Amino acid sequence: MLKMMDVKKVFRTDLVETQALIDFNLHVKEGDFVAVTGPSGSGKTTFLNIAGLLETFDGGKFELDGQDVSHLNDRQRSRLRNEKIGFIFQSFNLIPDLNLFDNVDVPLRYRGFNSAERKKRIEHSLDMVGLAQRMQHLPSQLSGGQQQRVAIARALAGEPRFLLADEPTGNLDSQMASSVMDLLRDINAKGTTIIMVTHDANLAKQAKRNIFVRDGKVSEVTVSPLAAKLCAV
Repeated sequence: MLKMMDVKKVFRTDLVETQALIDFNLHVKEGDFVAVTGPSGSGKTTFLNIAGLLETFDGGKFELDGQDVSHLNDRQRSRLRNEKIGFIFQSFNLIPDLNLFDNVDVPLRYRGFNSAERKKRIEHSLDMVGLAQRMQHLPSQLSGGQQQRVAIARALAGEPRFLLADEPTGNLDSQMASSVMDLLRDINAKGTTIIMVTHDANLAKQAKRNIFVRDGKVSEVTVSPLAAKLCAV
């Protein structure tokens, strides 16, 4: 599903060269749910941006769903990103003056789906996150947890091969965070591959695998306690 082999990323200014990723190696299989943790500045965000084809890299090899993306141009990377990847951000990134239906519709319009197909996908994705009855509401009329569910619906509407979640519960209280994690686990159980960056160790334990990143490298890969418990049942 996703393979990074000796991936390198260097940020350069006139005076400073910073190695953000150094021989970064990771294999994420289809249907996996991976939580990526590590201290600030360890390379987690850089990894996520490269995985989402938002940034290029300087060395190594990166395969996404069996395709080598190392030499794709911007247009090719954009098309692959739109077809394969759904994004969930900490800040929700909803458009405040659009209702839920139209917020979910925005990326589908870029994909060129006709109105009937878009309507079907929007209604289905909002139903999956439990907000089908509120699709005419504005984001300001929802709680933080509900807004994050809309963001998840927007990502799911494109039927991505995998979701990239960047601190998806960072702006939520513990109860709302738990609800969003329950939803992500349910989505994963239905076959969607998820990679989630989080600082919350308790949330990371709910993924299938934990990847610990330090100094631009994967320093530890473990099966999460919850996954190990489920496998033992």
